[in-house]
Amino acid sequence: MLNDFQGDMLWSEIEEVVGQKNVSTLAADRLVYSTDWSWIPQMWLDRGIQPPAADFVVHPGSAQEISAILKIANSYRIPVVPWGGGSGTQGGAIPTYGGILLDLKRLNDIIEINEDSLYVTAQAGVNGSQLEWALNEKNLTLPHYPASANCATLGGYLAPRGSGTISTKYGKAEDLVMSMEVVLPDSTIIRTPPVPSHAAGPDFMRLFLGSEGTLGVITEVTMQIERLPEVRLLRAMLFKDITTGLEAGRRMMVQRLNPLVIRMYDPSSTGSLVKEVLGYELQGAYMIIGFDGWEEIALAQEKRALAICKELGAQDLGREAGERWWNHRYDFYYPPWGLHLPYLYGTVETISVFDKIEQLYHAKKEALEKTFEDWDLSYIGHFSHWFPWGASLYDRFIVKDPPQDPHEALKLHNRIWAVAVRTSLKNGGMLNEHHGIGLKLSRFMRAQYGPAWQLLETIKHAIDPHGIMNPGKVGFGRGPGD
Repeated sequence: MLNDFQGDMLWSEIEEVVGQKNVSTLAADRLVYSTDWSWIPQMWLDRGIQPPAADFVVHPGSAQEISAILKIANSYRIPVVPWGGGSGTQGGAIPTYGGILLDLKRLNDIIEINEDSLYVTAQAGVNGSQLEWALNEKNLTLPHYPASANCATLGGYLAPRGSGTISTKYGKAEDLVMSMEVVLPDSTIIRTPPVPSHAAGPDFMRLFLGSEGTLGVITEVTMQIERLPEVRLLRAMLFKDITTGLEAGRRMMVQRLNPLVIRMYDPSSTGSLVKEVLGYELQGAYMIIGFDGWEEIALAQEKRALAICKELGAQDLGREAGERWWNHRYDFYYPPWGLHLPYLYGTVETISVFDKIEQLYHAKKEALEKTFEDWDLSYIGHFSHWFPWGASLYDRFIVKDPPQDPHEALKLHNRIWAVAVRTSLKNGGMLNEHHGIGLKLSRFMRAQYGPAWQLLETIKHAIDPHGIMNPGKVGFGRGPGD
């Protein structure tokens, strides 16, 4: 903890780097940056409790300025927390132990759009939608379409290894990265190799994908891009249950039909969210399938997919229902349909291989609804991101009448998460597929990795010996003095 003299001296040093207008200790600014989109800090604010806040909110304008700030932070042994758009749901950007919060949104230049090799180079603070609009002007796209694009940044896509709506065909954000510039905790500015596929030793670039600011600050990224497709063919199907729907999705993937998207809602979601957002009153498992690219190829792929669905007894709801979902696909996450206070809620999503994913769904549903029956907990889910070997389960819990006492509410929240996580791990799932670890899941990282966790800790201590980078996140310690 800094005393007043140390705080004044530190403020002066930071001001010399970024200028007076780009550093703030105002209570209002510190409050704004004390909460992301996760439930815990929002609950604290709702109950009149001040969440942990940074001592300084800093807006650097270059990798060199970030490097200078990290030198200062090391000399004072104070935490540094990188901040993109604040759209995370895991508490990954909450300044739990104070210190310096680095808002990277001044690093927002689009440096190069290369139409020959199809890549874009941009600074990590560029807004996702603004980057996409610039590409669209050239008939190009960055095929990472997260629901958070309007507020998330390019660096924020990569910090938690995010997935987007069309990841089933184009991969997650991390799969699109070609190279990065990173400022290490000791202030060194490095660049990874210019291409991601090579045999020049280990691929150290991937250390920073998913590290959530605990191993350095991503400042510039080169990403693969695509030409906008000639067609996008969307269609809705209705299966009698998730068993037949999951089998249809599995067959599409293992037969390498290359779908743009497969999204299947469980019967509970079909009867609630699909009805509320899209206006369809249906029973069963509602599935969206999509194909894109050259029209003749996309039509051929769709034809084979429809044959699979028909063989498994699906009802074809047609293109209009599919296109309606596409046009409203983000509405599920925004008012009035997105989950919000006063509910206690969480997205406990996970991922597994095809032969375990249905068992995983039923095990989590039973464990959560039985364990928290007294709280009338409800469980819903959909299968949203598909791979050649498996699929993600985007599942949620909802408690409509949680404790009003903030401490009791937090304890209930953490107990629910513990049951969900341990059930996932027991049934072949991972802690998370694309929201990241942050503060919320940090305590489970040892259980996820077992003896291998020591390797990650060794890397952390080697790169960040003073523990200044985003302490308390992704399983790592409290930071300076820990």
